[in-house]
Amino acid sequence: MSQETVTLAMIQAARERLKGVAQKTGLSYTHSVSDRAGCKVFLKMENLQRTGSFKLRGAYNKVATLSDEERKKGVIAASAGNHAQGVALAASEYGCQSTICMPKHAPLAKVAATRGYGANVVLHGDFFDEAAAKAVELMNERGYTFVHPFNDPEVIAGQGTIALEILEQLAETEVIVAPIGGGGLISGLAIAAKSINPNIKIVGVQSKNMPSMQQSLAKGSPTTCNGKATLADGIAVKTPGDVTYRICQQYVDDIVTVDENEIAEAILLLLERAKTVSEGAGAVPIAALLNGKISGIRNKRVVAMVSGGNIDVNNMTRVINRGLIRSWRKMVFETVVSDNPGEMVKLLSLISRSHANIISITHDRSQHGISIGFTAVGLELETANEKHVEYLVEMLKENGYPVQLK
Repeated sequence: MSQETVTLAMIQAARERLKGVAQKTGLSYTHSVSDRAGCKVFLKMENLQRTGSFKLRGAYNKVATLSDEERKKGVIAASAGNHAQGVALAASEYGCQSTICMPKHAPLAKVAATRGYGANVVLHGDFFDEAAAKAVELMNERGYTFVHPFNDPEVIAGQGTIALEILEQLAETEVIVAPIGGGGLISGLAIAAKSINPNIKIVGVQSKNMPSMQQSLAKGSPTTCNGKATLADGIAVKTPGDVTYRICQQYVDDIVTVDENEIAEAILLLLERAKTVSEGAGAVPIAALLNGKISGIRNKRVVAMVSGGNIDVNNMTRVINRGLIRSWRKMVFETVVSDNPGEMVKLLSLISRSHANIISITHDRSQHGISIGFTAVGLELETANEKHVEYLVEMLKENGYPVQLK
């Protein structure tokens, strides 16, 4: 596999195979992101694709290129979620049995959806790489064909069809920003876009918790990253592939990283302003743009990939809370007050006069480190913006209340 290449002709052939299967997703201008990023940002809405992500494109193209005998034996894949659904749907379209190995902590919604497309799901390991090792083991045991989520030329070619759509929808595109996990999406985008217009800048975004491709390019070969869990679970890949590594080395202009709070803020902004649901991996390009991570894009036409929308709804409350705190619209802090009648009223009256809305209060006399005669008070406040939070902190301190932001 490492000697195989991906060409524009392969991507164009993939597009023909995908007709009537994958939707041509919309390209939507966003004022909110554009204003903060200082450029003209368009969202490529692959979160509205069938199965909720771009992964259907590559998975279907791969299954479509298999022989009848290979499809008869069945296919197997490893995935954190979205590739799983793509392979399961593609296999079902061909009447082919699919087995999907997923990390044990894959979002329940993605596991359920994968089973809903008819796949046999095997949960194994904490990260994609462990699930992939299990898939290879089962492939060797049972004679399945392995459908790799990123390190396969036909999969990469399928993902590259997105760039063909982008350049039809916005021929003047100057920059494409995409998430990177294993690198399949950005590899396909880069080959297609630069084959048509070599001047298009391709920028990848990774979670700071798992920057495997960035580290690999810095070290000069595919390297295993000992990262940690991230909101962007769909790009939590510890080791990039040799095919995608080589393509990124040749075609990708820059890779930047974003942290967990920046990802949460981007998910919240997309939900509120763009009226669209993005999973963590789909929001990392927007997070990078919102936080000035990408250089040389001022006033340029930038397409940001919203690569998927399969977020676990059980995590939405935590993500929204994190996003609200990041955008200074919620203040969570702890202070200490005298444990006497009327002291709490004084504190709350002070907060009320600042026009902050009190969401919740906790009261703990027995907390470690609190002197006798005092009590710890935890508060959640709804606030307007960063200046409002700064004002509250200073006002409380001036009135004798220490403030420890959470």
